[in-house]
Amino acid sequence: MNGRLRVALGFVLCALLTGSAFHPAVAQAKPEGEMRWALYVTLPPVWFDPGEVSGQLTPFWVLYALHDALVKPMPGNMLSPSLAESWTVSADQLVYEFKLREGIKFHNGDPFTAEDVKFSFHRAKGSKILHDKVREVEVVGPSRVRFILHEPWPDFITFYGTILSGAGWIVPKKYVERVGDDGFKRAPVGLGPYKFVSYTPGIELVMEANEDYWRKVPSVKRLVFKSVPESTTRLAMLKRGEVDIAYLLEAPQAQEVKRDPKLKLAFSGGIAIFYLDFLDQWDPKSPWHDRRVRLAANYAIDRQALSEAETLGASKPAGNHVPRSFEFALPLEPYPYDPAKAKQLLAEAGYPNGFDAGELHQLPPYFALGEAIVGYLQAVGIRLKMRGMERGAFMALISSKKAKGLCVCSTALYGNAASRLSEVIPSNGAWAYGGYPDIDALFKEQAVETDRKKREATLHQIQRLVYERVRYGPIFEYVWPSGVGPRVAEPALSLIDLYPWSAPLEEVRLKKN
Repeated sequence: MNGRLRVALGFVLCALLTGSAFHPAVAQAKPEGEMRWALYVTLPPVWFDPGEVSGQLTPFWVLYALHDALVKPMPGNMLSPSLAESWTVSADQLVYEFKLREGIKFHNGDPFTAEDVKFSFHRAKGSKILHDKVREVEVVGPSRVRFILHEPWPDFITFYGTILSGAGWIVPKKYVERVGDDGFKRAPVGLGPYKFVSYTPGIELVMEANEDYWRKVPSVKRLVFKSVPESTTRLAMLKRGEVDIAYLLEAPQAQEVKRDPKLKLAFSGGIAIFYLDFLDQWDPKSPWHDRRVRLAANYAIDRQALSEAETLGASKPAGNHVPRSFEFALPLEPYPYDPAKAKQLLAEAGYPNGFDAGELHQLPPYFALGEAIVGYLQAVGIRLKMRGMERGAFMALISSKKAKGLCVCSTALYGNAASRLSEVIPSNGAWAYGGYPDIDALFKEQAVETDRKKREATLHQIQRLVYERVRYGPIFEYVWPSGVGPRVAEPALSLIDLYPWSAPLEEVRLKKN
């Protein structure tokens, strides 16, 4: 992303609309047909509400369909003006003012105004850092809104304008106040290219094209998101023509797609990095408190072999949990696979016969990955049992900070190195079970540093210290296979840089008969 996420200093007009892709909708063909996806997890109703987004990327499956944002990642532009035509930044970097697109209406006919922007920001639950940094949201007029910060914060537009949070995704104030939060989840109303039709818990979400969408009229009339947790079932549905896109196929099913001339294998991803988190390392009585033990676990894992087994070799072994393409990322080499070195380190730490390490909590649905990692650690003497659970239960347990043992976690936060580090490395991070006082101080220092070179140096120092202390064990940059059926002309996978799913959904197309 490098320079694309930087905001120019001074009172500069930012990111004017360019290119035909962003012209208001003109006369286009009526949407036709139905396109169906097989998703690998169940869609919870909280994903229908931008205000409920908290650090995970998957809710944007739905948000890119039903809702819209002032600024959001789009093809070719990570900070694309959407509901905001443009924005300005004051010379002291304390005030961001957005000029809103006029004449737009929510799916229920309510007009979109600056009051909806202010309301949406304040009700966004997963945006603590934004709420801490923003002193006031001021409605200047029906189509102008001003954000006033407590102090200069170079990452404001990164957090507000990318998909780090749902705070910039807009809901209708009057409607939410009338039906309440629960009512909104039952019948969401947005500004996006698709309207809510129906939701059957655990089964499917059905949406219909919004022919008045400002950007362009969608090509497909009806979208159906089906919850299909089993990879074999997703493939079977794809082969029978019951779905058009089957997300996240496991390696055997991906190989089957590869052999089928009627189907297409598509790879996407790169935003999520899986990593091994040593949850007990902050306990002086735990074996994981010893850096040598954590280092041994890293040497015990064959990252390239895991990539071959899980993603047909598409995922790149990682030495950092900040993607290399992110601004301020420090390139770090993955730990090499060296089981002999791992055993030596364990012996030096006082565990020549290994030790019982308790449970390994595996992010669903990647249980084969967890089993493989248990096997690698077992081979050097670190004995674990994998604990599999449903995704919601897993997220609740890890975020409670009461889990013990190890976690194969994943982070997919957008933005830059600072935003990617924010939930895991500082002591107060949402997923941090502990931290280092010196790194906490450095993280606070970089957050207010407006000199780009100084900020980069500080963020590089943080990443280097984390690596040297073996804070965790990065595994790979996750790139995964999906299956695409014969009716699809455009699946819209990875049209947006490092966004692995179909988006923007107004771009998906079926083949003409």
